[in-house]
Amino acid sequence: MGNVRILEIKKSIYEDNNAEAEGLRHELRERGVFLINLMSSPGSGKTSSVLRVAERLGDETRIGVMEADIDSAVDAEAVAAAGIRAIQIHTDGMCHLDAGMTRQGIESPEMADCDLVILENVGNLVCPAEFDTGAAKNIMILSVPEGDDKPLKYPLMFSVADLLLINKIDCLGLFDFDLDAVCARARALNPGIAVIAVSAKTGEGFDAVADWIRDTRSEWSAS
Repeated sequence: MGNVRILEIKKSIYEDNNAEAEGLRHELRERGVFLINLMSSPGSGKTSSVLRVAERLGDETRIGVMEADIDSAVDAEAVAAAGIRAIQIHTDGMCHLDAGMTRQGIESPEMADCDLVILENVGNLVCPAEFDTGAAKNIMILSVPEGDDKPLKYPLMFSVADLLLINKIDCLGLFDFDLDAVCARARALNPGIAVIAVSAKTGEGFDAVADWIRDTRSEWSAS
């Protein structure tokens, strides 16, 4: 038994992906492409939030959206119907996107001349947080109906996010959701995380989201 070689496959997969992600991030910076990785649970409002962002930034930048799902093209069709360039990425059963999949999407003709690309990752709070996509920034959405305990249950997701959007605040009165508590829990994990309360249904808060993207992109371009 002492001569049996043990392969640490998971560690190797992460190391290989991290190296590819760092290379992609460098290439995108050279090209001036600001890539945002958007993560959340299913049904939290990723696609509707993307549409709100595009309403505010579409006149000043060339936006492309990459929709990732295990199957279907429902989200990509909704984005394209709004006049935004979009592609659908099927993950063939995988619960996340990695850097290699992201590269394939970025290199598609639809994304060729976009300078702001939003990657809507597969909906769950586990796998997407574990794999670096090569994005410049990570945004995650937590919706009010999901509960304020999610930073306790899924700490990695909150740790890797640069911006946390608390969505569906229009229905705060219907749920036992402590906004102050979730902010405190998120910042205990990630002191640098920005938090913005929004409603993708009404549009509330998305002017602040657009400002955050503008400011962060400007700092990224100057660094």
